[in-house]
Amino acid sequence: MPKIKSSAELRNDYNGISNFCHTYSEPVFITKNGKGDLAVMSIEAYEQLMGRFELYGLIQEGLDDISSGNTRGFSDAISDIRRNRSR
Repeated sequence: MPKIKSSAELRNDYNGISNFCHTYSEPVFITKNGKGDLAVMSIEAYEQLMGRFELYGLIQEGLDDISSGNTRGFSDAISDIRRNRSR
């Protein structure tokens, strides 16, 4: 269940909201005039989320390479790695 607070609660209980975000690693949704306005989260949760987005992007690049046939055999790749390490 998402945690929802008003902008007034953010202003009046910043420390409580901050503690919640750090304790539970999930965002708090802030409303303004009864409508969704912001999502607030800890820096750690934000960095973890951005890391996932980066990973998903890299996985998608790999899947796109497979779909387009832009691949090579494992033994060829290992041979290139070994050749480059010995230089």
